[in-house]
Amino acid sequence: MRWSLLLLLPLLANAAEWPQYRGPQGLGIANEAPLPTRLDPEKNLVWKAATPNGGSSPILTEQRLFLTGYEGERLFVVALDRSNGELLWKREVPRPREEMFNKTHGPASPSPVTDGENVYAFFGDFGLISFDADGNERWRMPLGPFDNINGHGSSPIIDGDKLILAVDQNINSFIAAIDKDSGKILWQVDRSEITRGYGTPGVFRPSNDVPQIVMPGSYTTISYDLETGKKLWWVRRMAWQLKCVPLFDGDVIYINSWEAGGDPGQRRETAPFDEVIAEHDADKDGQLSKAEVPDQRLAGDRNWLEHDLDANGFMGRRDWDFYAARRAPENSLLAIRPEGRRGDLTETAVEWRYNRSLPNSPSPLLLDGLLYLIKSGGIFQSIDPKTGEPIKLARLGKESVDKFWASPVAGDGKIYLLDQGCNVTVVKPGAQWETLAVSPLEGYCLATPAIVDGRIFVRTDQAVYAFEE
Repeated sequence: MRWSLLLLLPLLANAAEWPQYRGPQGLGIANEAPLPTRLDPEKNLVWKAATPNGGSSPILTEQRLFLTGYEGERLFVVALDRSNGELLWKREVPRPREEMFNKTHGPASPSPVTDGENVYAFFGDFGLISFDADGNERWRMPLGPFDNINGHGSSPIIDGDKLILAVDQNINSFIAAIDKDSGKILWQVDRSEITRGYGTPGVFRPSNDVPQIVMPGSYTTISYDLETGKKLWWVRRMAWQLKCVPLFDGDVIYINSWEAGGDPGQRRETAPFDEVIAEHDADKDGQLSKAEVPDQRLAGDRNWLEHDLDANGFMGRRDWDFYAARRAPENSLLAIRPEGRRGDLTETAVEWRYNRSLPNSPSPLLLDGLLYLIKSGGIFQSIDPKTGEPIKLARLGKESVDKFWASPVAGDGKIYLLDQGCNVTVVKPGAQWETLAVSPLEGYCLATPAIVDGRIFVRTDQAVYAFEE
């Protein structure tokens, strides 16, 4: 483990909050208070509270637990008493439209964020909204409509007075810094080189450069100056539809990128747009209609919806270029060391790439000098963060073979893994990790658990559970 993370752990040990998706700094690491190995509603359940459905992860201040959810066509921000689960308030958020979303999750997937008092939430069907601790609306920022056929999953984060929001979509992607107290935009940067994605940004503070926002996106991870939004550097050759949060370890960044079609042996070469136009553009209008595309599978309703990014009924150069990129992505977990450089760092700043058994949605966990990955089917592995070499890759056990959407979190010398069927698997970390226990809960689980002061909070589609040792 590098010294930067060693220095950070005492801060985490004193933290009484879990302020954003995946906790302080997005690391997924909690304080070292005792935590249960088994989560048993009959033995160590502190409280259980019924909540609206939603895929967003719970966040906590010293007194509140916040989450977002939906009931039918209505959207909500909810506050519970952290100590006993009592409902403190439930505020409905306007829903002027109902955009498309993947049925796996729903319209309340981005996790809220807190500055310790107030809560900030983003909904693809509305935009941003902020409430104080008592549920009084502070400000709202209607945004959209958006163009992301799977809905939104990127969560806002806060650094100082700035709320950072990334919106990746088929067209008009952007990243913005917003004054958290006034709701005014401080800067906004176009990300049109990026199509839809679901990653969450992170704040990178290297020892030899300015503070930066690092945002994983389709095929490319990009760094922006935290104060101005200026684009600083980028790394290509990644998957599309990234879903991870970046991990920072001193001057090194770890990014996981996986999407169907990007594993070794699956990538396909595609003819350049000019060649395709020359051969197939029958009416010579400089674009491809459904009848003109060389592969008629593209003309199918779903495929056309996926690739006609601006929804104008034709495939232009940008549409074709992204189609070609989608056929040849490079799934990989990679380590990046920018070292103060600028521009395209794809060939100069990547220390290693690893492309075996990568997860779709869960982000990596960096704990005590090892990286950990959890993949659907219960495939868990430890990796050397210095070299990218795998150490142990195996299944957790016969009870943990479902899909995994939630990211791993850790505390008290244990790693907690939550699958779609709401089985909580507890692992003893180490190069030769071992499964300690599996605890089944009722429901359907997408949200990443939160851990604060000896309690682990697990959200299902029906309720939030609080367990302690």
